[in-house]
Amino acid sequence: MKKILFIIAVATLATACNNDTEWDATGTFEATEVVVSAQGSGEIKSFNVEEGQQVEAGTQLGYLDMTQLELQKAQFDANKDNLSATQSQLDANKDHMNSSKLQIDATQSATTSHVLDLEKQVASIKQQIANLQKEKARFSAMLKDNAASQKQVDDITYQILVLQKQLGATQEQINSSNQSFANQSKGYSAQKQSVDAQIKGVEAQKKGLDAQKRGIDAQKAIIDKQMQNAIISSPVNGTILTKYAQMGEFATTGKPLFKVADLSTVYLRAYFTSDQLSDIKLGQQVKVVADFGGGKTRTYTGKVTWISSESEFTPKSIQTKDTRANLVYAVKIAVRNDGYLKLGLAGNVKLR
Repeated sequence: MKKILFIIAVATLATACNNDTEWDATGTFEATEVVVSAQGSGEIKSFNVEEGQQVEAGTQLGYLDMTQLELQKAQFDANKDNLSATQSQLDANKDHMNSSKLQIDATQSATTSHVLDLEKQVASIKQQIANLQKEKARFSAMLKDNAASQKQVDDITYQILVLQKQLGATQEQINSSNQSFANQSKGYSAQKQSVDAQIKGVEAQKKGLDAQKRGIDAQKAIIDKQMQNAIISSPVNGTILTKYAQMGEFATTGKPLFKVADLSTVYLRAYFTSDQLSDIKLGQQVKVVADFGGGKTRTYTGKVTWISSESEFTPKSIQTKDTRANLVYAVKIAVRNDGYLKLGLAGNVKLR
């Protein structure tokens, strides 16, 4: 009786073990692979890439020949320097023109001051003549009373005549100066208009030079971008999977250089039948068993990160729990890689 119970217990344990080792889906491990291609054309001057190498995003791994780009950039710099020198000369010309305008204004001001001085002299002479005429009248009256001499009256008369001549000469000088000033003013206005026109011309030239400099800056920005594209780097942290090019080869835009993938987290792409979908949801933790062959396995905890919204025919290399199923749904399960998991390695999934 005890022997029969022992046999039944062993059979039950075996059945339990078989149920525990059953899997719900199978698939292979993969990673998000990035094929890095050349973004420019030229000889590969440096290429420090080896398969299996760990790389960091943005770290320079090599570069294409940039000699032609450097020459073009140097030429643009020289052209811009020439334009700047021309602008400096135009600024100097403009300063000279402004100085000419100031000189014209100073000359006009001096002429105006001279005329004003002459007008003041005329007023002073007229006042002196008026004063002397009063003196002459007073001395003439005194002469009738024998209180003054004829010589005194004659001296005053002579002084009046001298002042009258001086007054006439000064007025003629004023008239001449006014006429000259009127003629000069027209000339000054014409000169200032000419200088203003020249200044406007200089400003227009400077604007044209500024436009050329902006064009050069735009061309330099394109060259800088092309030089940046000549630098070879990985866009992601990861491991070099495949190297497609060698140093010294000529690369063209779009030519694959290497393939890189972040292997710190790999994904098991497994396939489930439609009746299993009710037991699967995003974010769910599942048991993943990596099959290394020869009976060697390793168990991991995985997380469901993607469930296909469309079914597909069961891949030939994939087995399902229900062998009668023709249509299955792909599911990606993220697994933290401890260094043992390799791309293409088979794996099984247990939902419970």
